[in-house]
Amino acid sequence: MAILDPAAGGLNGSAATAAAAAGDDSGERASWFQVAPMVIVLALFFGLPMLVVVAVSFFDYSRADIIPAFIFDNYAELFRSEVTLRLYASSIKFAVIVWAITFLLGFNVAYFLVFHVRGTLWQVALFLLCTVPFLTSNIIRMISWIPFLGRNGIFNQMLINSGATSEPLEFLLFSDFAVIVAYVHLFTLFMVVPIFNSMARIDRSLLEAAHDAGASRWRVMTEVVLPLSKSGIALGSIFVVTLVMGDSFVVRTLSGGQSASVVSALQNEVAALQYPPAAASAVIMVIIVTLMVAGILRLVDVRKELAR
Repeated sequence: MAILDPAAGGLNGSAATAAAAAGDDSGERASWFQVAPMVIVLALFFGLPMLVVVAVSFFDYSRADIIPAFIFDNYAELFRSEVTLRLYASSIKFAVIVWAITFLLGFNVAYFLVFHVRGTLWQVALFLLCTVPFLTSNIIRMISWIPFLGRNGIFNQMLINSGATSEPLEFLLFSDFAVIVAYVHLFTLFMVVPIFNSMARIDRSLLEAAHDAGASRWRVMTEVVLPLSKSGIALGSIFVVTLVMGDSFVVRTLSGGQSASVVSALQNEVAALQYPPAAASAVIMVIIVTLMVAGILRLVDVRKELAR
C-alpha cells in the first residue's frame, strides 16, 4: 500500500488538474457566450457600416452618380485643402477648450458634492439639481442662448443697466465664445457624473491621514483625490471630447457662420450628394477621435482603476 499511495496520489493530482482545466475551458466558453451578443451588435451596427464608409471613401463620383473605383483622390484633396485643415483645427480647438473648462467645473462640483455635502440625501438632491437642464431638449437649450447673449439680449441689458459697459458687447453671440459657452452648458454633466462616482469610492480615512500628516488642502486634492479620481476623469474626458468632435448643431446655430466644424462640412457634402469625399472626411474624423481616446486610455488604465 505504501508503494501504491504515491501512484494514487499522482492519479488524483492528474484528475484534479484535468478537472481544473475543464473548469477553465467551460468558464472561458461561458464568457465568450456572454460577450457574443455585444460583439454581434457592434459588428452589425458599427463594424459593417464603417466598412461601407471606408469603401465608399475610395470611390470616384460625378454630379449625379457614384463610380465604384479604388482611388486616393478624395484623401489627397482633403489634405491639400487649407479650408478642410482649418476645419479640423477648429474642431480640435473646441474639443480641447471645452474639455479644459468642463474638467475644472466638473472636478470642483464633484469634489464639493462628495466631500463638503454632509448626508447622502443632500448629495442626491444637489446632484439631481445639476440634471434639471437636461430635462429639456438640446435644441431648446441652444436656442435659448440667442435671446440671452444677443446684442439686445438679457445679459447685455444687465451690463448696460449696471454701468459695466456703455454699449452692447458684440462678441457674446455668433462667435466662438457663444459656441464654447453652449458646449460647456451641454457637456459639463458628462464630466461631473464619472468624477463623482470615482470620488465617492475614495476612503475618507486617506484624507484624514493626509491632514494629520500636515498636508494642506491643496496637496490633499492634488496628491490624493486627483490620482484616485483618474478613472472618472478619463471617462468624462472621453465623453466630452467625442461629443464635441461629433457635433455640428451648436456650431451651426451659435456661430452665425463665423465658425465651422468638420461635421458641418461633412453634412454639406452629403447634401450635395458628394458621398465619397464625405466618407473620406468621416474616416479621418474617426481616426482622429480614436487617437484622442487612445491617448486618454494610454495615460489612465480605466479597467485597472475601476477594478480596485
